Amino acid sequence: MKSSRSRSRSKNNRNRTNNGSGGNVINRVFDSSGPEGKVRGTPAQIIDKYNQLARDSQVSGDRVATENFQQHAEHYLRMLSEAQRELDVRREEQERQQRERQADQERHNRDRQAERDRDRATRNEQELDSQPEPRQSDISKPDNVEIEPESSLVDTPESASKPKPRRRIKKVVTDVSQSEGTEVENNIAEGISADNVQSSSEPKPNAAE
Repeated sequence: MKSSRSRSRSKNNRNRTNNGSGGNVINRVFDSSGPEGKVRGTPAQIIDKYNQLARDSQVSGDRVATENFQQHAEHYLRMLSEAQRELDVRREEQERQQRERQADQERHNRDRQAERDRDRATRNEQELDSQPEPRQSDISKPDNVEIEPESSLVDTPESASKPKPRRRIKKVVTDVSQSEGTEVENNIAEGISADNVQSSSEPKPNAAE
């Protein structure tokens, strides 16, 4: 007796556990004791079986059996609906948790990226601070660089082809001096010739006189 009671108690515990899980209820095989004996199957199969028996009883005119079969079908229908509702709630909860985990992961990744950026900026500042500053002597010491004086004159093709003004002036002066010299020489020559003419035109004194 004790063994049979323990077996029945453990069986009831398993049934309560299975009834609390929607997935197990939907896929679980039940043994239902109906007016005409046991009906075995999943809740959906048992519902179909009791509906078929209810239609047969209705055709035969047995209203009591028809209502009895319909009540058994409604019982498993409520059980199946509750299990389906639990599955929907569980699915929504899983999706919500998944979205939260994804959001947490994205936020964690952003925080890590921001931390890496801050560390990189800190290292760059430290590297800049650690570089030695140039000495004052190096800054004030001029470099030995020879600077050629810039010419204010710019050679252009026109200036290159034309002679320099000074040479032109010298040439003009030379030409003028040459022309003046020639004129002086001509004047001197004319003066000499005039004197000769005058001297030749004057009468010569007689020797007796």
